[in-house]
Amino acid sequence: MTIDLKPEQERIIRTEIARGHFRNAEDVLDHALATLQEKEHKEETKAPRKNLAQFLLESPFAGAELNLERQKDYGRPVDL
Repeated sequence: MTIDLKPEQERIIRTEIARGHFRNAEDVLDHALATLQEKEHKEETKAPRKNLAQFLLESPFAGAELNLERQKDYGRPVDL
């Protein structure tokens, strides 16, 4: 497989090798792919976000007879 790198990408790879973080470009790519897989794994195992009502109903406040319905706004009287 042949990969064409942007000049900035090549500069970053060369800099990381020069700093001694990696021995060669393959090591940089291996590290990048491992990081990508780790990130994807964390996202897959993350619990889905809940809205505030779900959080409160599943929290220690559950059964506290909380009324989470919004009050209808009738506005305020305005003198003109």
